[in-house]
Amino acid sequence: GNVKIGGGAPVSIQSMTSTLTRDVDKTIKQINELEENGCEIVRVAVPDKESLLSLKKIKNSINIPLVADIHYDYRLAIEAASIADKIRINPGNIGGNEKVKEVVKAAKDNNIPIRVGVNLGSLEKDLEAKYGLTAEAMVESALRAAKFIESLDFHDIIFSLKASDVPRTIKAYRLIADKTYYPLHLGISEAGSFFSGSIKSAIGIGSLLLEGIGDTIRVSLSADPVE
Repeated sequence: GNVKIGGGAPVSIQSMTSTLTRDVDKTIKQINELEENGCEIVRVAVPDKESLLSLKKIKNSINIPLVADIHYDYRLAIEAASIADKIRINPGNIGGNEKVKEVVKAAKDNNIPIRVGVNLGSLEKDLEAKYGLTAEAMVESALRAAKFIESLDFHDIIFSLKASDVPRTIKAYRLIADKTYYPLHLGISEAGSFFSGSIKSAIGIGSLLLEGIGDTIRVSLSADPVE
């Protein structure tokens, strides 16, 4: 897309649609409303083939960069790479390295970045056994995925490390900021309602931004994403 991330670029505002991606008209309407309210990048869930088939119609009807959010089925990521401006995968559920390798090839062929999005609730089992549900486990998950992706001569990577509680999220971002130069997407996972979620996100995201950590932000609420 036309939004630069990292390398001294301004922090960009991202959101995620709450509509069903296969409902093309509602999804386009919500994305346009988000753009009108200052959103610069938008992410949509691509959980199935029907959502994937809707992706091109959505992409052709909006003005801001589109991120395809993929869990479990790496084949959806491969196909989405020719449509979306970025792919988000979760190393905890996308499958083994052979599947990641295919996703990286698709991203490279289409000249788009990959966000390695680690969630505390879906860590790899070996890391959970080694560290427990900790910031350190999230960091190792992200760095391990990045090391493999780098071995494929792909470096257009963005990280996110999200937990539903603020302290572990802040710690994870501080740790990874000391270990890598890659851009960081900030957010608190499942932050909650408009009121409580806004407070948690303001504390978590605001604290990190004050420390100079973070390149894109998203406030995750159970409310309408425009809010």
